[in-house]
Amino acid sequence: MCDTFIALPGVTEDHSMIFAKNSDREANEAQVVEFWPQKEYPAGEKLQCTYIEIPQAGKTYGILISRPFWMWGAEMGVNEHGVVIGNEAVFTKLKVKKEKVLTGMDLLRLALERTESAVQAKDLIVEYLEKYGQGGRAGYEDKEFSYHNSFLIADKKEAWVLETAGRFWAAKKVTDFYAISNGLTIGNDYDEIHPEAIEFAQKKGWIKGEFHFAMAFSDFLFTTFSACKARRSRAEELLKHDRQKINLRSAIAHLRDHHDKQFSPSKPLLGNTICAHAGNSLTRNASQTVGSMIVHFTATSAPCLSVFKPIDINSGTFSDSGKPKEKYKKDFLWWKHEVLHREILKDYKNRKSVIQKELEVFQTEIIEQFQKNRDNDPDLTHKIFQKNYDLLEEWIDKVRSVPVKDKPNFIYRNYWKKMNKKAGIPVE
Repeated sequence: MCDTFIALPGVTEDHSMIFAKNSDREANEAQVVEFWPQKEYPAGEKLQCTYIEIPQAGKTYGILISRPFWMWGAEMGVNEHGVVIGNEAVFTKLKVKKEKVLTGMDLLRLALERTESAVQAKDLIVEYLEKYGQGGRAGYEDKEFSYHNSFLIADKKEAWVLETAGRFWAAKKVTDFYAISNGLTIGNDYDEIHPEAIEFAQKKGWIKGEFHFAMAFSDFLFTTFSACKARRSRAEELLKHDRQKINLRSAIAHLRDHHDKQFSPSKPLLGNTICAHAGNSLTRNASQTVGSMIVHFTATSAPCLSVFKPIDINSGTFSDSGKPKEKYKKDFLWWKHEVLHREILKDYKNRKSVIQKELEVFQTEIIEQFQKNRDNDPDLTHKIFQKNYDLLEEWIDKVRSVPVKDKPNFIYRNYWKKMNKKAGIPVE
């Protein structure tokens, strides 16, 4: 499950566009943060997406994406023209095609590679929905997990929410801020809609009174158990509270939010917090925040324990401590952070407190350095990533020195024991 929001210049502190997303997937599903430069291709070239092959574009734009390591598509990203997109799984009454279609993540990456504005990105996704279809097997280990998609799309001037159900869709232009989780949100207030959507819903008997896109096409059971209403409600509460003063710091706090100060990751039945932690194989398996992004800032898993680091796409370079793979690799940043995360999960409140202050100080330092030196220090990203890696080594030792006092329940402990064994993570 995921959470995404956009805040337009009229409600942000510095009058910039602020986009943020938590990508929630399976706990061992590492994400790759990578930069792909602009490139030209000969006529007739083919492109292999996650499951199908389509014609390659004559030219693709430079993109910075966060991608589950095993697929071609991406969960979130930004291109050289400032187009930024995040997608969400949504559950509808229409059957999801599992073969010979584009995934929602494929659609997202294709739109980033091939368009120069939010409107162009929206229109390309709509075109490809009709041409290639959407769905596919979207889970890493759970190969039966599949879904349709909603998208939050923005550029420097405007933003759109695009929600889909099979080949049908509705789109709405954002006026100030908007948050999406894992449910359809557009009612009768759409600005654009598939020309056959209303007639199709009428024939199916899905319209009760006035047409409402979300009510007509949503699947009740899966949408309910995704806990999307609770998360979106919390997101809107945070955005309304920070209205006119939304900034990078408040966006980070938003993605780290657990709502309750007494939050314990072992207790919730459903994934009902914006910063999500997996907890069991039934209701909270694909509910681990494995990556976060705030336009040019990116974090590893568990944003409440992660450092958001800047990446300048315009520099054409990106330096990380290694790209994650299927199994634990000690020198890769994503997996190094996972060791810290999973050691803290043994006694979340007590062990988190050991590093909390240092993490906050480092985060403040990063934001200040970025704001002052972003144009003068081309190595800033590399320096910050390296310091983060070095601090992780220190923090892991500190956390391990704290005795476990408040042990989570057996189901929760057993779930993470299995996850650690599968990934080969050296948790003591």
